[in-house]
Amino acid sequence: MKKINFLILSLFCLLLINACSQYSSQLDPRDQNIERVGVLYVSHGGNEVFNEKGIWDVTVQIFSYDENSPLYRSILWNEEFWPKLLKYGNAQKNLGKYSFEYERIGGRDPYPAAKRKVTKELIKALNRREGNMDVDFIVDKMTWISPEIDEIAHPRRLYNPGVEDGSTLRFCDNDWRRCRLNRFDVDGPVERLLSVGVDRIIMIDLTTAGARFSKTYDSYMIARTLINEHNERNNENVVLEWANDPMSAMDASYPDADPKWTRSSRQFKSNPMIDIQSYPNPVISDPRLADFHVEGIEQKFSQKIPIKETGILLVNHGIFPGNELFDPKINDTLILNNNIKDTLLQKYPDLSSANILGGWFGDLTVNEDLEGRSKLERSREMRGENLGYIRFLDEESGPKDEMGYRYWEGLEALKNNGVKHIVIAFPQITENSVLNLVEVPNQMAKEIGYKGWLEHGGYDFNRYPKVGHPFADYWGVWVRTMCKNVNNPEIQEPCCFEMGGCENGQPYPPLRQVASNQKIDDLDPSLAYDVSAYGHLGFDPNLGPANENFAVQDQYDGTWAMWEVVDDHKAVAAFLADKIIEHIESK
Repeated sequence: MKKINFLILSLFCLLLINACSQYSSQLDPRDQNIERVGVLYVSHGGNEVFNEKGIWDVTVQIFSYDENSPLYRSILWNEEFWPKLLKYGNAQKNLGKYSFEYERIGGRDPYPAAKRKVTKELIKALNRREGNMDVDFIVDKMTWISPEIDEIAHPRRLYNPGVEDGSTLRFCDNDWRRCRLNRFDVDGPVERLLSVGVDRIIMIDLTTAGARFSKTYDSYMIARTLINEHNERNNENVVLEWANDPMSAMDASYPDADPKWTRSSRQFKSNPMIDIQSYPNPVISDPRLADFHVEGIEQKFSQKIPIKETGILLVNHGIFPGNELFDPKINDTLILNNNIKDTLLQKYPDLSSANILGGWFGDLTVNEDLEGRSKLERSREMRGENLGYIRFLDEESGPKDEMGYRYWEGLEALKNNGVKHIVIAFPQITENSVLNLVEVPNQMAKEIGYKGWLEHGGYDFNRYPKVGHPFADYWGVWVRTMCKNVNNPEIQEPCCFEMGGCENGQPYPPLRQVASNQKIDDLDPSLAYDVSAYGHLGFDPNLGPANENFAVQDQYDGTWAMWEVVDDHKAVAAFLADKIIEHIESK
């Protein structure tokens, strides 16, 4: 027994030493009159380099957040499924998509490094302010998904099975280099902060540029559970606060159910309704956040096109279907969009209000012919996308009018307004990643063409070292490339991904490869688009062929550019530090 107690004590001391070592530059000598405040800088996360191990690790993390889903209940801790896990969900699409995107930018996503830099600057910014507040700040970072396992809220929540008779999550494929079986058996940021005796923990969130979102709420709920268990074990009263949601709107509006409701649940006891206007988000509403984006938009104004002929399209993702019961992400995003618009109009009187639009990505569509309970699937009409479910909190609809377009509708409206230059911004992003560097440019180019890209001809080999640009031959690089012969479906032949058509007789766009009563999958060729010189908008193949040298019919013949993500980590950290101080002083 003495030996066991000694081992437990030794393990505890080792963990404490590790946490103290990580925070050694931040820890001040303990003074009972000084409050020790843990700060968690929360972001979305993602892979820095592309490899199957990283995709596997973040896939199981995604599966872990919905405790009522079949993936959680039957697959996550079932070792028979682990070797073939990348065949489920969106994994096959993601493997093809990210393989292209990472290769296009030289193999390394800049987002994780930027997150580390912001965290480092946030530590400095808060440490400079400690003396005036009688506070000892200890800063760490937390992500929704990450191949750096110790960044997610509670790694052992995955390591230890969450279902009866489940297996401990220990898996390495034979082809994975430097893979540790026990990589999920580590402390996360919440446990590290608790181990150094914080009095409270404050989360501040830029997962989607400060908008409250179910992904951050996932991390928040896990952190809260860990803290409650810690308090009960140690007779302490550590509290968790969220600077983006100081009045706990998401707690107040979360559906009541037993067991806990998730979006895979079919029923709940009640759905509390709140007035979201009474639950402000001090981070998203701060004009300084909008200023970051305005600065990035300004950098991509054309020197040749006057402001009055310039358009701005603010593109954004939606929420998970069903999460409108508690998720105010769309409400918050609209606040940021309007702040950006107001600032632009104030700075540039010649800029037309009618030329600053909001554009959302595509959503699943209803197909009543589908067999089974779900009638939703991807469609060409919605550009093969599924990230555009836009609903306000507790409402059946989302933004309308100038902020309610789909992005291709917004581009069409700007084209019809006569603009000659379009700047496209993604306000839910505050750091560069493959999303805004590769994915979104291709989504835009398939609509209005790659030749209108402002850098076309000069190219950008700093960001795209091999070819100087982000564009694929067709967007949907992950889809299957063989299609059924039009006259004999038993024969497979190369699909056609060219707007002008192909010599083998395959039609463009490619035909749906499954019957209308069978759900189309992510890899169906009909969901791919040619990235052509002047795009699909304003073009009808029945009226004549496209031309690689000039716009025809009603195609857009102006220029366009992606806004610049402001790469000032010190300024972002200073903004975050200000919001944390304001949060503390408001209590």
